[in-house]
Amino acid sequence: MFKIFNTLFCSPSARARHATGPLAKERSAYLSHLESQGLSRKTLLSYAPVLLVVATFLRSRRGRILRSQLVLWARQWARSRRRLGLAKTLQWPESHFVQKGSAWCSFMGRLKEEHRTAPYHAVQTQTWASSLRTEEGLSERTIYGYRWWITKFREWLVQKELPLRLVTPNRVDAFLKQLASKGMGRITLSDAASVLRKFLHYAYQQGWCRRDLAPFILSPRVFRYENMPAGPSWLDVKQLIAATDGPTNGDLRNRAMLLLLAVYGLRCGEVTALRLDDLDWTRRILLVTRIKTARMQEYPLSVATGQAIERYLKEARPMSEEPEVFLTLRAPFRRLSAGAIYEVTSSLFNRVGIVGCKRGPHALRHACGTYLLNTGSSLKAVGDHLGHQCSSATQIYAKVDLAGLRAVASFDLGDLA
Repeated sequence: MFKIFNTLFCSPSARARHATGPLAKERSAYLSHLESQGLSRKTLLSYAPVLLVVATFLRSRRGRILRSQLVLWARQWARSRRRLGLAKTLQWPESHFVQKGSAWCSFMGRLKEEHRTAPYHAVQTQTWASSLRTEEGLSERTIYGYRWWITKFREWLVQKELPLRLVTPNRVDAFLKQLASKGMGRITLSDAASVLRKFLHYAYQQGWCRRDLAPFILSPRVFRYENMPAGPSWLDVKQLIAATDGPTNGDLRNRAMLLLLAVYGLRCGEVTALRLDDLDWTRRILLVTRIKTARMQEYPLSVATGQAIERYLKEARPMSEEPEVFLTLRAPFRRLSAGAIYEVTSSLFNRVGIVGCKRGPHALRHACGTYLLNTGSSLKAVGDHLGHQCSSATQIYAKVDLAGLRAVASFDLGDLA
């Protein structure tokens, strides 16, 4: 009756235990659904025992349950696992139970959403974000970064049991010192201070603060061009791309992504957001939506990049209804995260043995800008290629050719010296 149990388990006793356990029909249907999504047998075997335990808790209850109830059951189960010596800590079995149990309950329509009133500080942050969007026209990416800093600041205030209206410059300095104690550099702290000034000025205008604290927030001194791009040399970029010249699905996907990062200087978010319909194979055009401006930009699809993407789509991209070009290698197949692309580039840097520069995908964008400028492209051409809105963003690449500057500095003037 339950074919999936016969597929998963070799032992007759295991098959019988799962087939005769509570909610066997519902568990079988969910496991079959996961199998149809491409999950491997090994992954399904990790689901089945947990579902059986969740079913034991569910069998005496009707209707929908809250996620908080699942958390309580998970804690109880995790403690029993630890008592039996089957788990060293509570964290892993508990999160394992909640993740898989809530996914199954949601599939059955038995998970009841908990409607919690957002805390007042979250409402204020949302109001400020809406102002940034409508009045200043900032991109969603920039707003996300701003909200991240303010959320951290408000969480710190909650820990200190300090309302926003009573915040003083000394309190803001204490928050920045805490960030510095975590190893954040001057540039990062300067960014945080800038966001705090913007938010606290808005908070004063809205009446959330007693006075305008923005003029009193000091930033760490940042030297001019301190944050100059530290990308790899173009020779190193070639070595990175050559390291993906393999037959595996990962190699084919990573090669296509690296070419987009290095040849076109795309940002990480622009690569993850690239959709299948952004590739115009008839005109050989690549359409890129800039994450900072939301503008569409067209690029001619180079032969090497086009071939790499085409091979990935034909041989390595999993069958999926997801619209994005680059997906995870394992089921459930979904759009790649920024962290996944960082892991790809960072591991390649380590494999090739490149040291002395940043190791994320943005380093390849820096390498692209520096290479174009050093090979004779104008600042405007480089800026257009990278999607810069103003020339000042591009001019910084003119400062990174240290080898060239040293050559000029050591030029022998002969008798004129």
